[in-house]
Amino acid sequence: MSTSDIFIGETIGTALLTLLGGGVCAAVTLKSSKARNAGWLAITFGWGFAVLIAAYVSAPLSGAHLNPAVTVGIAVKDGDWSNTGTYLAGQLLGAMIGSVLMWITYYGQFRSHLTDPELKTDPAAPAGPVLGVFSTGPEIRNVVQNLATEIIGTAVLVLAILTQGLQDGGKGLGVIGVLITSFVVVGIGLSLGGPTGYAINPVRDLGPRIVHALLPLPNKGGSDWSYSWIPVVGPLAGAALAGGLYNIAFA
Repeated sequence: MSTSDIFIGETIGTALLTLLGGGVCAAVTLKSSKARNAGWLAITFGWGFAVLIAAYVSAPLSGAHLNPAVTVGIAVKDGDWSNTGTYLAGQLLGAMIGSVLMWITYYGQFRSHLTDPELKTDPAAPAGPVLGVFSTGPEIRNVVQNLATEIIGTAVLVLAILTQGLQDGGKGLGVIGVLITSFVVVGIGLSLGGPTGYAINPVRDLGPRIVHALLPLPNKGGSDWSYSWIPVVGPLAGAALAGGLYNIAFA
């Protein structure tokens, strides 16, 4: 696959991922949404289906990494870092595009939610009232636990991907592998997502967080930059751990 194919595929795929994943968070969170208060099951399955759709669309072009953690895990496994920058650039751009499209889709709901006088917000809180639609955040702020949670969850994801037998020269999953990975994402969300919201993907968190900071949302509050490094460093560390473990145990 060419460099341009990788960049285009990762941009399109990650845009679909964050559009649909952020979309289910918006649907469950925002006032005047038909799915409001649908709950954690809706969010976990919504993200699983987002992975499924995005991966099937982008796989022919880029192998559908859609996640810097997957890209790093594969690079550690293979020792080939040649296209890593291209993958990461497409993923970050795609994550930002998808978040903007999600905002457009729910524009009226965002305004209704954020201008509702009954909405109780703490102006001193680091995270604004709709940041959770865009990015993850901890239920209990404990740096060690939050970081460990992201490392463990991402290690499970990347190890599950690496052990499925990558195709396209070892750069992507086959049809069944994409389906299995989507269910792995659901399983991680159900089992390990409670403490931090399971970013398990640096750009899934960072791209939308940047968009949240830039969008003209009324009363949007802070973007919680003090926490933002954890959903980036944790998944990358978990991916490196998974790649190393694969080479020790499975290679």
